[in-house]
Amino acid sequence: MKIFRKIHLWLSVPFGLIITLICFSGAMLMFEPEITRSIKSDVYYVSSPEGNPLPMSELMQRVETSLPDSVSVTGVTIFADKNRTYRVNLSNSGTGPVFVDQYSGRITGTDERLGFFTTMLRLHRWLLDDTPRGEGIKVGKLIVGVSTIMFVITLITGVVIWWPRARKNFRRSLSLYFKKGWRAFWMSLHVAGGMYALVLVLVMALTGLTWSFDWYRDAFYAVCGVRQTSQNTSAPTSDGISAKSSKNNFSKRGNPSGKNNNKPKKVENLGIIKGFDKSNGDDTAKSSDSKYRDWQRVADAIKSKYPDAPQITIGPKTVTVNLSATGNPRASDIYLYSQTTPELTPLKKYVDSTPADRLRGWIYAIHTGTWGGLLTRILWFLGAILAATLPLTGYYLWLKRLSPKTSRKITPKNH
Repeated sequence: MKIFRKIHLWLSVPFGLIITLICFSGAMLMFEPEITRSIKSDVYYVSSPEGNPLPMSELMQRVETSLPDSVSVTGVTIFADKNRTYRVNLSNSGTGPVFVDQYSGRITGTDERLGFFTTMLRLHRWLLDDTPRGEGIKVGKLIVGVSTIMFVITLITGVVIWWPRARKNFRRSLSLYFKKGWRAFWMSLHVAGGMYALVLVLVMALTGLTWSFDWYRDAFYAVCGVRQTSQNTSAPTSDGISAKSSKNNFSKRGNPSGKNNNKPKKVENLGIIKGFDKSNGDDTAKSSDSKYRDWQRVADAIKSKYPDAPQITIGPKTVTVNLSATGNPRASDIYLYSQTTPELTPLKKYVDSTPADRLRGWIYAIHTGTWGGLLTRILWFLGAILAATLPLTGYYLWLKRLSPKTSRKITPKNH
């Protein structure tokens, strides 16, 4: 037992503060979408959702008139919530997508992460080190990964230390003491709090390590019986406020990323897209107005097949349908469409995706707590906050034990 106590202590002392920063910053990112949309409600929500949205051709034309000549519209994301503004993707904008009120055609603002959450993301993933680019050692990322491994070992040794006392009085070992002084309170918070958060924190740590080390990710996939594929393995952010890939966004947030080498499958019968015009088969000759009319027809066809889809994103040649806000939030179906034919051709269906693609999405969902909706996110937030307190209470108890006057009062045997 002494060896476990020494391992627990001497891993906690050098890595404890880093673990606190990682856990705290992760907790702060848990509700970034809701907080951002609340603070910038004038950007993310329409002012007066009355009547029907403007036709896509008119709406996109209004957006284009407000853009510089060097910037063009490349796609649009439509949300199931009618109060949410449309997100319009741009080329060469330098600031990422913009949001537009679909009822008035007014651009409400740009899709940018709040400064606080930018700092929390950099702290959580790289300890405020520069964003990793290219080859070479990413010091901040390496320290985060090593600290997470040390945290896992510390948690396991903590359970080993806790169990002998817990067998004698299990209820007492999980109780918080509020009326026996500060030292008893911090001791009980360290012990009981650690046990309450144990499973959640281990889940977050073990999934988070897949973005820290390639060797760990390969082993994790192998343990799950899944063969790793060459996909984007960027670490997750909060949940998908935007899908931009500008320099202001550290990782794509939204639909699954990566190349798709699947050949187009048979045409799926979504019905003929009403209003399709076969008079002009030359894609290059079609006006932007005609292109946007195609977007409207595609959106209407997708909405009829996926009435409960949280969001759909229409690009120049594909439309991506997000399938669910819970479970695997990155689950999506992707279709090809053409300006010369009325049918939508399935390019990549989630039911046909590889096990690696599915596991990648589930790792993200489990790490962030989004797999079960609001309830699991609240639990994950509380678990991360508790985990952030463990090193701090541990430091307090350790320093008190170094004092001869207080060492007898806070020994584990008296707890």
